[in-house]
Parts: sequence; C-alpha cells; structure tokens
Amino acid sequence: MGKPNRKGEVWVFAEQQDGVLADVSLELCGKARELADRLGVKVGAVLPGFEIGEMPKDLIAHGVDTVYTVDDPCLKNFTSIPYAKVVCALIAKYEPQIVLFGATPLGRDVAPRIASETRSGLTADCTNLEISDVTDARTKEVHENLLLQIRPAFGGNIIATIVNYDSWPQMATVREGVMSKKPADPTRTGNVVAEAVDGIGALAQLVQVVERHVEERKVNLKAARIIVAGGGGVGSKENFDLIRELAAALGGVVGASRAAVDSGFIGHEYQIGQTGTTVRPALYIAVGISGAVQHVAGMQDSAKIIAINSDPQAPIFSIANYGIVGDLNQVVPMLIKAAKNRQKSE
Repeated sequence: MGKPNRKGEVWVFAEQQDGVLADVSLELCGKARELADRLGVKVGAVLPGFEIGEMPKDLIAHGVDTVYTVDDPCLKNFTSIPYAKVVCALIAKYEPQIVLFGATPLGRDVAPRIASETRSGLTADCTNLEISDVTDARTKEVHENLLLQIRPAFGGNIIATIVNYDSWPQMATVREGVMSKKPADPTRTGNVVAEAVDGIGALAQLVQVVERHVEERKVNLKAARIIVAGGGGVGSKENFDLIRELAAALGGVVGASRAAVDSGFIGHEYQIGQTGTTVRPALYIAVGISGAVQHVAGMQDSAKIIAINSDPQAPIFSIANYGIVGDLNQVVPMLIKAAKNRQKSE
C-alpha cells in the first residue's frame, strides 16, 4: 500500500494499438495537465509497446512533461500481465500521486490488476475529476488536495464523489469522450525516459496472441458534427429507417438510446449515454427519446439540441434548445423534406 506522495506526478496510462495512441489517452493528458497545475507538479505518461516511434512527441504536445517508455518486442501485442507489470514497476520507482486510465476494454483490463498489485483504490467510469481539500467524516482530519473522483451511481440517479485518503496512487478510469481533447501544441518540450523492466519476457509467454482480428468501427459517433438519435419511442426497427433518412439528408450519423438498443431496433455500437458513447456534436436531434439521466450524461454537451417527442412532459425538453411536440412519423418526414429542399436550393 503506497503512502501519500504530495510531490508525485499526475500520470496517464498511454494506451496505443499498432503505434496509434488512443484518443482517450490524449483526452486524459489535458485533464492531467489541469490537475497537475492545481497541485503544482508535473504530468507523466507511461507508454509501453514496441517500436514506439513518434508517439512520445504527440503526448508531450498534448500536455505531458515526461514520457516513460518501455519499448520491448514482448509488448508488441497487448496482454494483461506484462503490461500491468510494467506500470506497477514504474509506479514503485517514481511514486506518482495520481494515475489515470481510459475506460476502454484495454484500460478496464489492466487498471484493476495494477490497483490490486499496488493495493490502491480504483474508481471506474469517472465523468469528472477535481482537486479539493476533504474532511474525513470519521476523524475530522482535513486532507489537502485530494483527487475527487466523480461518477454516476445507482443507475445514474445520483452523482457520487469518491476520495482515496491514504492508499496511493489515487487511480481512476475515464470513459472516452468525457474529457475534451485539448489542441496539440507542437512547440511544447518534454523529456522521454527509456525504461526497462525485468521479467516481462517470461510473463509474456504465459499468454500468447495466436491471431488478431481487427473489426472496423461501423460508426464514428465521437467525430460526428450532426447526430440524429432514436429512442424507444421510435417504436420499431422499421421506423428507424426514418432516423437514418433524416441523418443522411443532414449529412449526419445515426445514434440511439439504450432503450432503442435493448429493444433490438439498432446495434449497441450506436448507443449514446452513460453505458455507450459520449458525444459533443454541433447538432443533436433526439427523436422519441424521453431523456433519462443515463442518456443525457452522454449528449448534454452538444452545442444545439432538438428534441422531438409526443409527450410534452418528457425530460429531454428540459435540456433541449428547441422542442417539437408531435408524432415522429409526421414530424421527421417534414424535416427530411425541408433538408432535401434546402440542398436543392444550394
């Protein structure tokens, strides 16, 4: 169990696949920069892999001061145990006070192993991170500059703030898209520290990757400027054709609420919300979506929100910039016609 190190850096686990950094890691660099500036310490990134190339420069451009690399053929393909060994070894050596991971399949695999090995706490799926003084309700002791790990709880009905008083490093996973990615600054300078960790070769033999199959993402919700999302109120798989047609007419992409996915109207890769993708498009059109807090958590930062629902009391209207009360089977075809007419006039 690590003791508090008030001078420790704020670290990001830099996830990469085939030499490409995960977006969530670059998003976390910006948040780590904010936290580190508040604490008066530096930002570090741990980058395990093979033939790492120019990735450290990208991390430094996004706010990292020091990149700790472990470049080894054993780390070419991700396997849990050697990657966890690398991060644990570097944590023991440098004693960071905060370590952040993306809540990706890879991050969710490796982070709990590291937390177990270091006997530290780990808060999953955080939606915000802050630094603040905290008073222990039991002892009344004031703990200065702790990491507030903020996440929805009880199905999104409450927001919980979790703190780790004394078993450091303080660790959290953050879902992709929750933190906005700061623009890269190519003029930033930083250090790259090459590290070697003994024993990872033997650990890499425990599990061998026989074959890799990479499936291309069907939809890139995060990058979309316009999203037309359908909910349970769309009513059927066939009615989702209207959602697709409106999205096509506007040059946008299709999204969905969990209710629509659970009803079998569309695949999970289109799901937006607490258990799906977090998005920030310029325009978000919510069709037949009631506005449950779990869905709102994933789209509330959209620049403009238009809600279409037959229920005038639907919660979605409370966050919408514009609301249309009506039957989607009447309203959506009118919007499609208007969008197509506008294209013709242009």
